Amino acid sequence: MSSKGMVSCPQPEAAESGVEILRAGGSAVDAAVACALVQTVVDPLMCSIGGFGTAAVYRPEAGIHEYVDFHAPAPLAARADMWEHLLEGETRDGFGFSIKGRLNDIGYQAIAVPGTLSGLERLHTRHGRLPWREVVAPAIAWARDGFMVRPAMYAFWIDEPLAGRASNRERLLYSASGRELFCRPDGTPKTIGTPLRNPDYANTLETIARDGAVSFYRGELAHRMVEDLAAHGGLLSLQDLATYAPRENAPLVGSYRGRRITTNQPPGGGTMLLQMLNILEPFDLTALGHNTPEYIRIVCEAMKRATIDKDRHLGDPAFLEVPLDRLLSKDYAAQAAAAINAGEKADVPRLNLGAPVPKDTTHLSVVDGERNCVAITHSLAMPSGVMTPGLGFMYNGCMGVFDPRPGRTGSIAPGKARFTSACPTIVFRGDEPEIVLGAPGGTQIAMGVLQAILNVADHGMNMQEAVSAPRFSSTSNIIDISNRIPRSVSRPLESLGYEVVRNPFGYTIASVHGIRINGERLEGGADPGRDGVAYEA
Repeated sequence: MSSKGMVSCPQPEAAESGVEILRAGGSAVDAAVACALVQTVVDPLMCSIGGFGTAAVYRPEAGIHEYVDFHAPAPLAARADMWEHLLEGETRDGFGFSIKGRLNDIGYQAIAVPGTLSGLERLHTRHGRLPWREVVAPAIAWARDGFMVRPAMYAFWIDEPLAGRASNRERLLYSASGRELFCRPDGTPKTIGTPLRNPDYANTLETIARDGAVSFYRGELAHRMVEDLAAHGGLLSLQDLATYAPRENAPLVGSYRGRRITTNQPPGGGTMLLQMLNILEPFDLTALGHNTPEYIRIVCEAMKRATIDKDRHLGDPAFLEVPLDRLLSKDYAAQAAAAINAGEKADVPRLNLGAPVPKDTTHLSVVDGERNCVAITHSLAMPSGVMTPGLGFMYNGCMGVFDPRPGRTGSIAPGKARFTSACPTIVFRGDEPEIVLGAPGGTQIAMGVLQAILNVADHGMNMQEAVSAPRFSSTSNIIDISNRIPRSVSRPLESLGYEVVRNPFGYTIASVHGIRINGERLEGGADPGRDGVAYEA
């Protein structure tokens, strides 16, 4: 524990670099941007400058509390009905759709407009203290000098394919650069402990450090990217890149048991988080006991109701009216709580149920000595597998989450961003920040963040206990539970008619990383299932 600053994230190399920036006099924003860029080096299928994300910034002395949202919109060449005739099904958790030929999942057409680099530069421009080159330098060093394959990285690489989707091994093998960087001569992924160096990406980052993000969106890098993508039928154009811009938004604000919860606007997952907390507030969760059958039933029914409303209403507010006032109303939540209390089961419609949630995306939480707070969740969605020769990074596969059916909340439209469960969040107690947290984990992100908050607020856990406790989720009519939840808990749920699916992993269902400010002390929490660490400055 320390009062000088802390970084919590799933990659030790990235946390180490963030802490070094803090020690060099950088702010929480400088450390977060450096950490995020290093994550793109050392966890290259989880995130990339070819990805997207959302970031919370709280600077108390400057009176600033905002989100920089850098979602990945559909390219201008995209059309609502372009894959309608190819639709095969929907994933069980609602994290995307499978189509014939998997064009939305792997390859050049799966790529939406990258936002990560522009978002990180915007964060630094608005709130950074150190020079841009100094903040990019750690990522260049890791790419040039090398790192090693970590257990969580390798586990993702060899993960079994989800129904209707490419396996991660296929994504590694899709491009010549991927085969060379990540695979052995026989095509299998490089194993745990294998050294990796990425000199192409080091050169790309050198260009970015010298010229800024403009080189990626309008300059030399932009032309190299679009030339490659256009030659292979990709949708992304120079106009898409040149007109891209992140958005600054005020936080969504809710309350739970006397705490103020601040999180991100749609199309982020903050609305789901606040809605679930509102539904759960009338219940005495402490008295029910942590992870008892009735506790899991009540929380899962709140999750299901928020999921139904997400599917119906949550998307890019530039393209549809999101009824936030109703969704976040305490009265609306009270109606849901009364139904849950009466034993009613919500029904979550799904089209041709497929496989459960993928495990992509990453997160970081930073607090500095001045109590500036930053939380960034960024991702590739499911990575497209595409790597432009000589550039060293993989592009996002964001098009796979759009609904191929026109006329729906999540339908494809040029320039439209799709829903993401990412919800970097700051919890306040009184006027002071108490918890800075977020998670990777597809549609399970909001569910993991929810349970970490409940673990602190209702069960008195410290930060590490809160992110390590076994989790569960329900983003369909199925209850998914961690294998560390005993069968004596799952059997009563089954007797109530619930289908319970046991995840073979003990640490699963999002991977929460957070920092709790407890007076003068900082408590770090890092999910044990992702090689996570919390380093103090």
